[in-house]
Amino acid sequence: MLVYRHATLITPDEVIENGSLIVGDGRIRAIGGPDLPLPGDADVIDAKGLVLAPGFIDLQVNGGFGLDFTADPATIWDVAARLPRYGVTNFLPTIITSPLETIHQAQDVLMAGPPPGWSGARPLGLHVEGPFLNREKKGAHNPDYLRPPELADVAGWSPDSFIRLVTLAPELPGALDVIDALATRGVVVSAGHSTASFEAAAAGFDSGARYATHLFNAMPALHHREPGLVAAALADSRVTVGLIPDGLHVHPALVNLVWQLLGRERLNLVTDAMAAMGMSPGEYLLGDFRVTVDEMSARLPDGTLAGCVLSLDAILRAFRAFTGASLADAVATVTTTPARLLGVEDRMGSLRPGAAADMVLLTPEGEVIETLVAGERLYRGR
Repeated sequence: MLVYRHATLITPDEVIENGSLIVGDGRIRAIGGPDLPLPGDADVIDAKGLVLAPGFIDLQVNGGFGLDFTADPATIWDVAARLPRYGVTNFLPTIITSPLETIHQAQDVLMAGPPPGWSGARPLGLHVEGPFLNREKKGAHNPDYLRPPELADVAGWSPDSFIRLVTLAPELPGALDVIDALATRGVVVSAGHSTASFEAAAAGFDSGARYATHLFNAMPALHHREPGLVAAALADSRVTVGLIPDGLHVHPALVNLVWQLLGRERLNLVTDAMAAMGMSPGEYLLGDFRVTVDEMSARLPDGTLAGCVLSLDAILRAFRAFTGASLADAVATVTTTPARLLGVEDRMGSLRPGAAADMVLLTPEGEVIETLVAGERLYRGR
C-alpha cells in the first residue's frame, strides 16, 4: 500500500487541499482529507506543497528520444518506457502517412505486447494520421503514400485491433462512408489535414467524426465568409478539439481565444511530439523525411513545421502562460477530456476510487516530481 498525505488533489469534481490518497494493487483505494484512516502497513509519502493529479494522456505522439514510430514501429515500447518522466502514463503512438503495411506492423507490435520486464506509459492503441489526407494540406506527410479513403482499407480497424483514432480529410470522396464505419466500431475519427468547407466538415461530424486534429494547422485559416473546418469544429458541441500550444503552431492569443470558447470539457492539448523530443538540436526522422530541429521547432527544408519538440508537461506550462488557466483546468485538458473522448474515463484520467493509479506528482508550477503507472513509481525527480 502507498499513501500520499498533505497533497493538493485534483479530482474530477473538486480540488482537495491537504488531501490524502491511498493506492493498493495498482488502483486508487480511497481519497479524502487529512483525517482519512490509513492502513498500518502503508508506505506514507508527505506531499505537502505538491499537487497530485491524474497521469497525463497524449493522443498524438510520433516518437521521441531519437526514435520515430513510422520509420520503425518496434520503437513504440522504447519511447513508452521513457514518457513517464514527463508525467505521461497513457498515450496513442501515432503512425503518419505511410504504406498501409506500416500500420499493420504497428498493430502487430501492440498485439505482441511489451518485452519481458518492461515498464512505462501504456499505449492505448494507435493514432493513424493518414494516408487519407488532402494533398493540398499534407504538411510534413509524404504525398507518395496519400490515397482516398476506402472501406476495404479500414476493414477490421477497431479498438480491438489497436486502432483508436484515425485522422482523415472529410471532404475526400468516400470519406463519409469510412467515418461512419469506423465510428460504428468505436474508433474515434478526427478531421484534419483538410481543405473542408464548413458544410463538408459539418457533414463529417454528422457522420460520426468527433475530434479535430491540431486545430488551425494543416487546414484553411478561419475566414469570415468561408469559415471552414476551424469554425465547424469550434461550433459543434459534439466535437473535442486538439491543439498544440507550443507558441509556434498557434499564436498564444489564439490559444487563449480557443480556451475561452471551449474550456476544459472540449479542449485537448497534445504534443505532436517527434523524434527530437528529449534530445538536443540536430537532424531527426519524421516518417521518410529528415527534419532539422533547433531549440524550439522542427522543420522540413522548405520551412514547414514537422511536429513538435516539447514534452506534454512543457506544453501544459506554456498553455497556462498563454491563458492564465488554473493548474486544475489545464490538467483536465490532458486527463479527463482525452479519457472521455476515448471512452476510457471509467478506468483512467481521473483521481477517484477504483480508477487505475496512474498519477503524477507536480509542483504548483507544473514541474513533474514523480509519475506512477498502475501504482508503480516509474519516474522520480527531485
